[in-house]
Amino acid sequence: MLTVDFSRFPLAAGDRVLDLGCGAGRHAFECYRRGARVVALDRNADEIREVARWFAAMKEEGEAPEGATATAMEGDALHLPFPDESFDVVIISEVLEHIHDDKGVLAEMVRVLKPGGRIAVTVPRYGPEKVCWTLSDAYHEVEGGHIRIYRADQLLERIEEAGLVPYGTHHAHALHSPYWWLKCAFGVDNDQVLPVKAYHRLLVWDIMKKPLATRLAERALNPLIGKSFVAYATKPQLSRIPA
Repeated sequence: MLTVDFSRFPLAAGDRVLDLGCGAGRHAFECYRRGARVVALDRNADEIREVARWFAAMKEEGEAPEGATATAMEGDALHLPFPDESFDVVIISEVLEHIHDDKGVLAEMVRVLKPGGRIAVTVPRYGPEKVCWTLSDAYHEVEGGHIRIYRADQLLERIEEAGLVPYGTHHAHALHSPYWWLKCAFGVDNDQVLPVKAYHRLLVWDIMKKPLATRLAERALNPLIGKSFVAYATKPQLSRIPA
């Protein structure tokens, strides 16, 4: 289940991509399949080991084109272990809402991005997220949990302050908002209550089968209750000083 829309966020074979805070690796895997040279970075050692295992399995099964590479590594988003201008593309999906120094993370992303490079940022959308916070303190008051809710204009302002130029936005995963509202209403750790179990089955079926009816429904509902807000931006080319 991808949050970044690669039809709006072009990726060329051979692009060097950083998936920052990669989690389980869903965007890193897609970039690898598209022929990129991918670095998946996260602070969670267990998830990085699992991502590395899947990279190896993908290579063995021939899922990545010739020339594509993939590396999984532990790292700190505020102190990226890469030289300046190392990447053509940086993706940070559902991460900034967990980090106190979000401006510091954006500054590091800009530092390692080449001039002319592209960034995709996704965060929980304000409206659906506010419902979750209202229904359940346990949803966000946990170690490593969400510490803020972004308004769209606030996130875009942060992106611009970091020196990037936004060029597009959209919402995603409308069908997932009711699922999280149910979880918050019945208890975020209570996966066995019937409404939550039934809705989870629906989501799994939708992800696996991708039926036209739910695709159309989600497309129609995304502007209203899309769970995620997605923003795309570029790093300006360096100005040339006349000789």
